[in-house]
This record gives sequence, structure tokens and C-alpha cells, in this order.
Amino acid sequence: MAAKKKAATKSAAVTPALSASGKPPFAKILIANRGEIACRVMRTCRKLGIKTVAVYSEADADALHVREADEKVLIGPPPSAQSYLQIDRIVDACKATGAEAVHPGYGFLSEKPEFQKALAEAGIVFIGPDAFAMHAMGDKIESKKLAQKAGVSTVPGYLHALADANEAVKVARDIGYPVMIKASAGGGGKGMRIAYNDEEAREGFGSATNEAKASFADDRVFIEKYVEEPRHIEIQVMADGHGNCLYLWERECSIQRRHQKVIEEAPSPFLDAATRKAMGEEAVALAKAVNYKSAGTVEFIVDKNRNFYFLEMNTRLQVEHPVTELVTGLDLVELMIRVAAGEKLPLQQKDLKLDGWAVEARLYAEDPFRNFLPSTGRLVKYREPEPGPDVRVDSGVYEGGEISMFYDPMIAKLCAYGATRLDAIERMRRALDEFYVRGVSHNVPFLAALMAHPRFREGRLTTNFIAEEFKGGFTAAHLPPADPVMLASLASIAETVRNARVGKVTAERVVMLNRQPIALTLTGSGSDYQVDAAERHLRLETNWIAGEPLLRARVDGRHVVVQIDAVGSGWRLVHEGGQAEALVLTPRQAELYALMPVKAAPDTSKFLLSPMPGLLASLAVSEGQEVKAGEALAVVEAMKMENVLRAVHDGTVKTLHAKAGDSLRVDQKILEFA
Repeated sequence: MAAKKKAATKSAAVTPALSASGKPPFAKILIANRGEIACRVMRTCRKLGIKTVAVYSEADADALHVREADEKVLIGPPPSAQSYLQIDRIVDACKATGAEAVHPGYGFLSEKPEFQKALAEAGIVFIGPDAFAMHAMGDKIESKKLAQKAGVSTVPGYLHALADANEAVKVARDIGYPVMIKASAGGGGKGMRIAYNDEEAREGFGSATNEAKASFADDRVFIEKYVEEPRHIEIQVMADGHGNCLYLWERECSIQRRHQKVIEEAPSPFLDAATRKAMGEEAVALAKAVNYKSAGTVEFIVDKNRNFYFLEMNTRLQVEHPVTELVTGLDLVELMIRVAAGEKLPLQQKDLKLDGWAVEARLYAEDPFRNFLPSTGRLVKYREPEPGPDVRVDSGVYEGGEISMFYDPMIAKLCAYGATRLDAIERMRRALDEFYVRGVSHNVPFLAALMAHPRFREGRLTTNFIAEEFKGGFTAAHLPPADPVMLASLASIAETVRNARVGKVTAERVVMLNRQPIALTLTGSGSDYQVDAAERHLRLETNWIAGEPLLRARVDGRHVVVQIDAVGSGWRLVHEGGQAEALVLTPRQAELYALMPVKAAPDTSKFLLSPMPGLLASLAVSEGQEVKAGEALAVVEAMKMENVLRAVHDGTVKTLHAKAGDSLRVDQKILEFA
């Protein structure tokens, strides 16, 4: 409880000091973005008394950010290149609505110097750095050159755009494998490939170039040495237009998959005070070198000896900024707005306190059990954990809304705060159990597995953590061990409540949990039950009401949350990422049930099936062709990402069931093997 009070006091203490005149910095702001970041910016605008304008594509007509804005402007068709990346249309929307300033969020136009210039020419304020700083620091190649001139240590590499795949191979050989091929204008894990040999360098150049062009309209890529076993630690900076620049501590972002951050936390469990100070001061020096103004993030790669090397600077608000807000008590969006309005930062470096620990998990519409393939569709059911001083949810969706194939599949960002790192992790575990999503696949099981992983809990992190700990992909075996007796007991109580039994209950039950029998005796009444099963005795207290998606209980005094859905005559229970099917029977019913045959699943081993909805970008084989295990068969494009489908065994292609350019649904046949 002390941690909660501390967190609540932090935020409240800083905000009043930011308002000098008592008037909003701007009367109206347009948010040139969508989804959760647009909604998050709007929250701060409402707090400051600023009207907001949403821009949206045809695919986002019913999106949450459109619903929450004071005004809305349609800017084009679903593809971002025809809507959210259209500078002229956004400038026109500002003029039509009278918006004085634009907050770009992250992604899209947030790091495009030409966008800032276009707004300036129209007399509209860009809430971010100027075009010079964006150009100097936002471009990965140019920023490294600048860092080298400033005496900042950088990762060895070839800081020029590659002409073709042949040059990629030559440069990679000169630097020495492994290497990282990166989009110059990249971000969010797009346009990045690791290569360990010539073949991977050629393939990686092609994929990185294609993704860079599709995502950023800039196909330049470069190569740098891939530092193995690194940590990814970044420094948040904030600067005003009056010469003041602060570092707001660090964030550890080492838990990544395909170079996309999955878990972020503040502070880092690895840094000591001396390294934290050195990294912060270097980040500030780099920002001052380009007269930086606004929020920005300087990213470093840190080795096992705490040597750190500059990677890049993101000249915008980061996705993971909430963890910094939770440990500093600052509203970074408010600071950005006030700095853009010409105000000075209201505090100095000595005033900043690092208070507690915060962890953020990114919830995505993707199937972790199918190699994290994107999932699109309607959020049939959606319920977020209850927010409070120790739980924060940033989202841009709602129950009944759509996860579109046109944009990033993020559902929400879930943050947990605690006095210590383990406090924050435990609060995150409970919050994940409370996050109820139905209608699309999601990565909550994977996040639950990460929070329970001993190596993560010990803070022994590198950017290779997921690749090392989840070799061969994520499976149910990686989830925390289930407690079958507890789940069977809760299912038995749920059955009792559903059947509206009253008075004292005494019943012998056999719960078929994933078809495995668990015999138990349930006794009790009201909200207090006793269970005897498998030489265990449990006391369970719950006020669950039939139909509620979350069954909250105290099991032997421990608080437990289980997601529960009625499925036919049985139950589906979800806890700590794991899922169990339960059927509550009498002993005689259980005997008969055990004799029922199990229906075999259809054999799909002879087919290559589309793992996601998307576009069949290319086919690499033809009918009658022999293929070897690991050979590329097809490329499916979804959400701007190219997914290479490979043969899992040797064989011969018998029939092609789709052609390049076809739109595919999940599990649609692409080809058949003999």
C-alpha cells in the first residue's frame, strides 16, 4: 500500500508546478497518429484544457481515438501511405480545424523533417524537435557520423547506404560476421536483419530493403557489427528552447523478439550509479550538439562489463515512455507540449528522483504458439485490468472494435509499478490474469511466461534472451506450472454457482481437466468452500457470480484471478497464460466419459497453409519441384512485415493452390506436397 501512495503523490506533486500562467499552452492540438498513442496524448490535452483533433483513415472510422477527440478529419484510404503519411492532408486538416499545433506521437511522420518544415511554413507548431535535429539524429547513418565527431563511442560499421546485395556481402565480410543490416530510416524492429553468412546477408538485404520501403518510403540500408550478448538500454532526455536539457534516467529494453521490444522497465537492473550518470551525461551532450528541443531517446548497446556504445537517437516520444513517467512522476507529453509553446523546463537535474520500479508489457494481436503470427479481427470481448497507482493501461481499442491488417497489431501497453523490481513483476503477473481478450489471438501467454521466468526475475537479460530461452519457438511447456487441483476446484465451484445451488454443499466430483480425471470432494456454502483432493486440502473463498469473465478467489489466503468461460456443458479456465478445459461430472458420469473416443484432428502435413491473413507476396517454387527442409517456399506479407514460409521436411511440390498477389485467410492452402 505504501508504494501506491508514493506513486499517487509523485504525479500530483509535479503537475501544478508546470502551469505558470494558468492558461493552456495551446487552444487546440491535432494528433497526427492513431491508436493508443493518439488516445494517450488526448488524455494529457484534456487535463490541460486543450481541444483535440483526430485524423483517421477509412479503416479507422470507428476507432477509439476518433471517438475520443473533439473533432475528426478523414485523410484517406486504409493504407498508411495514402493517409497517415500524407503531409499535405494533415496540414490541410490543421487549417480546416484551426489547430495551432500538432503532436505526431511515434511512427508515421513523427521523425520526418519535411513534416516539421511543412507545418512551420503553415504557421503551425510541431510538438517535437526541429527539422535540423530530426535530420541529424533521426537518420541512423548520419547520427552515427555525428556521434563519432562528438567523440561518442559507436558500434563498428559501414556508415553508408548499400547499393545492392553484392555490396552487402562485401561489407559484411570486411566487418566480420555476424552483422546487422538496418534500415537507415527504420524503427520498431522493421527493416532489420541479422546475417551470419553470405547467403543470409543477401537475403537480409532484400527483406530489409523491401520492409524499409514499405514502412518508411526510404529503402536505404546499412551494415554494422552485431554485438552478441548485448543489453539494450536507453536514456530519456528532455530539453527546452532555453538551453536546458535533462536526462530522466534509463529504460532497460533488452527483452526483444525480432528486434521488436516486448518488455521494458525503469530503471535497469544492470546499471550502477556511475554508469547511469555517465550514460545520462553523454546523452545530454549529444542532444545539445544539435540544439535538441523536446523529448528524445538516446539508445545504447551495453556489454557485460557495462561498456556502452551509441546506437541511435529517436527524435520523438517512445512507445515505452510510461515506465519513465511512473518512476519520475512526470508527464512527458505535458512537458513536450509546454516546451513547444516556449516554456522553460520547470526543474533541474538535481530535482529529479528515481522512485520505485515500473515494468511495461506490450500486448499484441498475434499468436505466440504459431511463431507470433499477426492476428486480425474483431475484439469480441475486451476488458482491461482496473487502473490505479500501481497499474496503468494505455490502449486505443474497445470491445467490438477491429484489429486491422493495415497497421501495427498492438492491443495495449500494460504497466505495473512497485516499490521494488519484484513487486512490479508480481503486480504485472496479476494484471495479465485480469486482461480479458477474446476474438483475436494475443500474446498474453508469452508475457506471462516471461514474468515467471527465473532468469528474467533475476535480471540476467540480453537482447538474445528470447532466442536463448525459447529455442524452437514458444510452446505451452514454457508457461508457469499449472496447479490442476486448484483449477479443478474452481471449476467445481463455478458449476455449483451456475446451477444455483443454495445452502450447504457436499458433493463428490470428478473434474475432467484436459481429459485427465481429478477426484475431489467439495463442501461449504455461500462464498467459503473446502476441497479435498489428491491428498490436498484447499480453502477457497470467492463471491463469483455466474457470467462474470473473471473468477477472483483467495486460495489458502493467496489472491488468485482466473479467466473463466462457459463452453458447452463445461468450462475453459485461463490462468498465468495457461488454458485448461474442465468438465465437472459425477463419478458415474466420469466412468462413461472415459469410454468415449477422441476425434482425431485432420491431417494437414501435406499442405503449406497460410499462418495468417495477408498477401501472398511471392512463391519461390513450382509444381513438380523438389525442396529441402529449410528451403524458402513463399513470402506472406502482413502488417508491413515479410514472413518467409519454409519447408519443414524434404519433399516434392505437387500442386499450387494460390498464386502471387492472392489475398490469403488463416489456414488457406498455398501448396500441396506429393
